[in-house]
Amino acid sequence: MSEGKSSGSCNLDDICINTIRTLAMDAVQKADSGHPGAPMGLAPAGYVLWTRFLKHNPKNPLWHDRDRFVLSGGHASMLLYSLLHLTGYDLSLDDLKNFRQWAGKTPGHPEYNHTPGVETTTGPLGQGFANAVGMAMAERFLSKRFNRPEFDVIDHHTYVMCGDGDLMEGVCSEAASLAGHLGLGKLIVIYDDNKISIEGSTDLAFTEDVAMRFKAYNWQVLEVKDGNDIEAIFNALKTAKSETGRPSMIKLRTQIAFGSPGKQGSADAHGAPLGVEEICLTKKNLGCAEDKHFCVVNEALDVFRSSVQKGNEAETSWQNLYDSYSEKYPELATEWNNFVEGNLPDGWDSDIPDFAQSGPVATRSASGQVLNAIAGKVFNLIGGSADLAPSNKTIINASHDFQKDSPDGRNIRFGVREHAMGAILSGMALHKGIRPFGGTFLVFADYMRPSIRLAALMKIPVIYVFTHDSIAVGEDGPTHQPVEHLASLRIIPNLLVIRPADATETAEAWRQAILSTDKPVALILSRQKLEVIPRGDNAYPSASNLAKGAYVLSDSDGNPDVIMMASGSEVQLVLKTGELLKEKGIKVRVVSMPCRELFENMPETYRDTVFPKDITARIAVEAGVPMGWERYAGTGGAVIGIDHFGASAPGGILMEKFGFTVENVVSKAMAILKR
Repeated sequence: MSEGKSSGSCNLDDICINTIRTLAMDAVQKADSGHPGAPMGLAPAGYVLWTRFLKHNPKNPLWHDRDRFVLSGGHASMLLYSLLHLTGYDLSLDDLKNFRQWAGKTPGHPEYNHTPGVETTTGPLGQGFANAVGMAMAERFLSKRFNRPEFDVIDHHTYVMCGDGDLMEGVCSEAASLAGHLGLGKLIVIYDDNKISIEGSTDLAFTEDVAMRFKAYNWQVLEVKDGNDIEAIFNALKTAKSETGRPSMIKLRTQIAFGSPGKQGSADAHGAPLGVEEICLTKKNLGCAEDKHFCVVNEALDVFRSSVQKGNEAETSWQNLYDSYSEKYPELATEWNNFVEGNLPDGWDSDIPDFAQSGPVATRSASGQVLNAIAGKVFNLIGGSADLAPSNKTIINASHDFQKDSPDGRNIRFGVREHAMGAILSGMALHKGIRPFGGTFLVFADYMRPSIRLAALMKIPVIYVFTHDSIAVGEDGPTHQPVEHLASLRIIPNLLVIRPADATETAEAWRQAILSTDKPVALILSRQKLEVIPRGDNAYPSASNLAKGAYVLSDSDGNPDVIMMASGSEVQLVLKTGELLKEKGIKVRVVSMPCRELFENMPETYRDTVFPKDITARIAVEAGVPMGWERYAGTGGAVIGIDHFGASAPGGILMEKFGFTVENVVSKAMAILKR
């Protein structure tokens, strides 16, 4: 592992810091791709944080009470990979040499569940910052719920490194504002104030007073004027840790590509290798061996690897504390284990209403009832809405608000901050111990899309409650009527999009959402009331079939002449249409298709029973853009959708004017059957 001797011209701290710098330079150069500048500038802060403050165990990256470290500027990934390797995580020097290569453990940007020690997937700027706010909120909730006098079994910090690019993104502003409001004292951000972005100096577009902005957000702001002054960095981190009532930002003035004679302080060092000659000059300038690549000297490695012993000791000490806690508070310990392991309590869904005797009910209202029934048993189900809780029906009635002075509340008031909400939910899920949900109108899912995409990429179980699901929203008009949003969400890989047809399917949709452990779930719910489809004996099949994604709701004797399919509120439309067609002697099959993703995961044999290949007369109906339905309607079928924006009028009028009527669907069906 060691490939060199230390230079007598540097003290041991300098050797350690320069080791981080040279590993970053060499890895980027070997890959001929990457971002060397930020790791070189941040190396001193990374060294101080990881060796003197960060509570972590390299031999157990998933220890529950570890500090979380988030590299929000994910392009600086070689800083993180160097620190992970040097401090003893399961990341070898060969892995660093394989930076950005096929099947490697060191991808271009950090990826959760891919590289040991990486807490979240970062790269899209601002996301990691907002994830960290969610992690700090999770720690706050869990510590309030479980800690007892003399037993602080949940007591850790969340550290973030971010840059100018992160702070330009609106999601950072949203998340920072909420973090300050909540007084998240265990959230500490190191801001890499190098005044460089891809296009050049930040003076081109970013001249605000960042310190004043964060002070206005109710953050403690500390300044270190020299990013190489490790004593000042140490003191700033110490002061930040001592502040318990506010999150802290350390404004660290660094120089991108520090040590490079030709590129220090230049945007040229942001996203490209320094070049072989410049690397030699830089190593010479830093007092490192010019002819050595991926050089890690024994003295430096010893300093970093002390993290292994310290981490083992810290976890052992915590485990002893937890063992005593378990003896004194066995019920709390059991609950804690279930929370972090994702175990559901027995009978967790036993109070879910069946809605069999209910009159017409909007699926958003049914969702609120189901949510509260589940929340009464699943006590780590926590969430809220982007200032739309009364409309989204996302209030847990038996709980209070999560606020600075009541962090055990399960109702989070996110404010009008959809993007931050999405990223914060991800951070809470990543932390473990929390089942987070968040709501807004479906049309505003666009504000959250980057966060939803990353949740799907990370395979984490976040629940999105999207209400007001179609043009039937009515009078609010096209600005609030989602048209393209269902199709847009469905094309995100690994996201379950469920649009239930009635209250009973809504209950099943929530079951699937809670049971999902490796996929986020989007629940798509109506504002308007929908009839409850009768189920059971001499009625329609059980709504539990929703778990299959699509199922036959109504069928004919023998092979059908036509198959009609729909999701959500339009299922009721095709049921009524089917009855009229049957009166005309036409054999009709009606398929409820609430979730394409679940359906596609079913065996082909099942899919073929729902959609026999030889039945080509098919109609799909959905109050959204038709894209995607052609896969199921086929070339011999038709799709009734809406490929334009809506209008301001009562919802029923709009559905009629835009063709979502029994008469129009009957007409389309007859036209298909005459072909």
